[in-house]
Amino acid sequence: MDTSAALIRTLDQLADLLDQAADTPPDSPTPCTAFDVAALRHHIVGWLIAFTDGYTADDHTCSDADAVTVDGSGADQVRDAAARLRKALPDALANPLKIGGAGMPGDMAASMILWEYQMHGWDLAQAAGLEWAPDDDALEASLAFAPAMLTPDFQGEGKSFAPAVPVGESATPLERLVGLSGRQPMR
Repeated sequence: MDTSAALIRTLDQLADLLDQAADTPPDSPTPCTAFDVAALRHHIVGWLIAFTDGYTADDHTCSDADAVTVDGSGADQVRDAAARLRKALPDALANPLKIGGAGMPGDMAASMILWEYQMHGWDLAQAAGLEWAPDDDALEASLAFAPAMLTPDFQGEGKSFAPAVPVGESATPLERLVGLSGRQPMR
């Protein structure tokens, strides 16, 4: 699976979702309990710009996500970042991405970013009562990648990710990824 193409497709879908969710009250809760809608929107846009800056910078260093101001729904900022990434990826994947001073292999970072935006797209869609349907092949790639990141250091009670939620055998790839990431799939 081409991670670059999957990431761009997911970002295109995310931009459309941000537009659709523009009228969702900013203080609405999301399944990502650390964020209400406004904080989630800032997290999505701020980190996407930071990651994009890292992939396009000569030294591969991400910018400060907290310094980003979200314009309107943030959808146009996501579209702009996706356009910049289209030009930079997949060549930039060969270089380490420097996030907060630490380097991560560029291809690994892209897989992490894909997973993050699939999940946060789902979080926003749930909060806004909207549909979210990333491509199954991209979801399967995240299902293969995420367990390596969901170590006991990061997943469990009081950690970045809640414990995995069991899902049935008939669960879709999105429901499996949601459950693996510690969220309760809603039907």
